[in-house]
Amino acid sequence: MNKIAFITGATAGIGEACAKKLAEIGFDLIISGRRKEKLEILQQELIANYQVKVFSIELDVRNQKEVESKIKSLPEKWNKIDLLLNNAGLAVGVSSFQEGIIDDWERMIDTNLKGLLYVTRAITPLMIERKKGQIINITSVAGKEVYPGGNVYCATKHAVDAITKGMRIDLLPHNIKVCSLAPGMVDTEFSLVRFKGDSEKAEQVYNGFTPLNAEDIAETVEFIATRPSHVNINDILIMATDQASARDVNKQ
Repeated sequence: MNKIAFITGATAGIGEACAKKLAEIGFDLIISGRRKEKLEILQQELIANYQVKVFSIELDVRNQKEVESKIKSLPEKWNKIDLLLNNAGLAVGVSSFQEGIIDDWERMIDTNLKGLLYVTRAITPLMIERKKGQIINITSVAGKEVYPGGNVYCATKHAVDAITKGMRIDLLPHNIKVCSLAPGMVDTEFSLVRFKGDSEKAEQVYNGFTPLNAEDIAETVEFIATRPSHVNINDILIMATDQASARDVNKQ
């Protein structure tokens, strides 16, 4: 019987690449996201290309009642979750703190922080019951550093970094692995969302150097997920060769 992975934010970017990579190494998948049509397309692709079982859930992680209800209502054969990949997250806007847009703040806090809490709180009892499991939280270099215009986004990722450490301690007696995977610049929809659909500004972020891509992160997730049972990867910070810190990028 294949292991089961539950992925949030699976409809694009890192989440989609991780779904394909985990399917490739033999995981059955529960894929979740807000975009139903993209979920259905991805589900069909995964089944056709990798011959794995796939269960899709249209899910907004910001809605606690919806998260709890949909995870509680998983069919029995799907509730034995071996791996939770908390990938759903976003940055919105680059305003300085004193000019911050409250709606942007709330979207980031509700998705990056509260959404991760809701999903993990619903799934960890299922892992505890079986005395095994693994949680990988996609954090960010923004959880290690703070940069101009990043204020609240950085705060949410710092919080996730702290929560990950707390999870690792609290779940230690239950044989559950917990990892923080913190990427630097990855060429996905991330900047397009941050600049609210301005594709020109989004493209400028990655011009002049070779950033990471979603497949780079998926390969790292594969590494974490395939360590022997006695090995846990606590924390990985991964960046492009041309990036030394959140702000220092060697652009040609």
